[in-house]
Amino acid sequence: MCVNMNNRSKYKKKGRNKRLIQVLFMQVLILVVIAIVLIFTNKEEASSNTFSTLIEQIPSYQISSLFDKKIVSVEEEESQQVEEQAEKVDEDNQKTDQYSKQVEDVLASMTLHEKICQMIIVYPEALTGVSKVVSAGEVTKQALEEYPVGGILYSSGNLQSVEQTSTMINNIQSYSKIPLFIASDEEGGRVSRVMNTIGDEHVDAMLNYKDQGEEVAYENAAKIARMLKELGFNTDFAPVADVWSNPENTVIGDRAYSDSFEQAATLIPKAVEGFQDENVICTLKHFPGHGDTATDSHKGSSYIEKSLEDILNQEVLPFKAGIKQGADMVMVGHLIVKDIDEEPATLSYKMVTEILRQELGFQGVVITDGLNMEAMTKYYSSSYIATHAIQAGVDILLCPKDFKACVQALAESVKSGEISEERIDESVRRILELKMNKIY
Repeated sequence: MCVNMNNRSKYKKKGRNKRLIQVLFMQVLILVVIAIVLIFTNKEEASSNTFSTLIEQIPSYQISSLFDKKIVSVEEEESQQVEEQAEKVDEDNQKTDQYSKQVEDVLASMTLHEKICQMIIVYPEALTGVSKVVSAGEVTKQALEEYPVGGILYSSGNLQSVEQTSTMINNIQSYSKIPLFIASDEEGGRVSRVMNTIGDEHVDAMLNYKDQGEEVAYENAAKIARMLKELGFNTDFAPVADVWSNPENTVIGDRAYSDSFEQAATLIPKAVEGFQDENVICTLKHFPGHGDTATDSHKGSSYIEKSLEDILNQEVLPFKAGIKQGADMVMVGHLIVKDIDEEPATLSYKMVTEILRQELGFQGVVITDGLNMEAMTKYYSSSYIATHAIQAGVDILLCPKDFKACVQALAESVKSGEISEERIDESVRRILELKMNKIY
């Protein structure tokens, strides 16, 4: 969360100056009262002389002293604030240097196979081969040793009770050398895997709160984050930064924070802030915006018919605002923007690298939408998706239909020179940095 230190210092300074003026005023008031008392006790001459003496002598050095102290106090305060800010910058730099060194040490110790696995998040069923996972035991441990994936996405079917879920998550984390992203799709409303099964909190669909202000957006996100964190989750695939600008769109609908681009751009950063304050990784989705499509990408190809200029001036506004607030991840949707590329944004270098990375300046982790969706599986193999998504600039492949085929395809691409190991390192470095900051 960003804090404006200059504003905070300004308010502190005003408060201290106000107190000094109040002290000065009280001292002068006391002297006036003394003079009045002397007058009413028939000691006019004495009172006049006394009052004159008090005003000319006592207040003079006290007032001077007060103003001297005030000047010195302000100067000392400003100097102290500069020193404190410098110390904070040094502390942050040291922490960054320390994290960078730790990241580089971990990265240098990893094999190519381990690096590639870090770039994949899977369902527990895909990892273990078990049809419905509700625990993490020896099978999970052995599966992680063979394929040390970067994270696990749990769904409603994996969650039976608070105790069972916490134990399952704690166990699987203990089996992994590098902490796992433990993720949920927890948006509020109809997409609430935890709240709708074992959660003791309820947050409605976000569109229902659109006119209740920024603080409600913050509180809803913070509430969701606290619930997830208590169970052991550290990652949420939320908030939805799409804008419901097309009434015919059913896949987004009330999942959006607003049907207005400008309003969504004020609410999304507050939601990001809510997740940040509870130290839960958040994800802006589905870039570049799924709210104006007529087709559900779960079921087939989904097109954005607008020009790139319109998309940047409308759909992208909430993403831009969330990125500015410091969102950890951006999820790229399987959306075909005809004005940019013939392939889905997930596989588009123009969309991921040139627009999201370079034009919008996003330096965090880029993750795909679920790769088991028909917008991808109908037209591409897992191997093709893996290599082209990474070449486009994606860091994490989310729930591929065949994650082992993805691992093999990326390993072969590195060995053949189609993808450099340095490119793999770029993504793994971002992943490790995020984990170092939020999970370790």
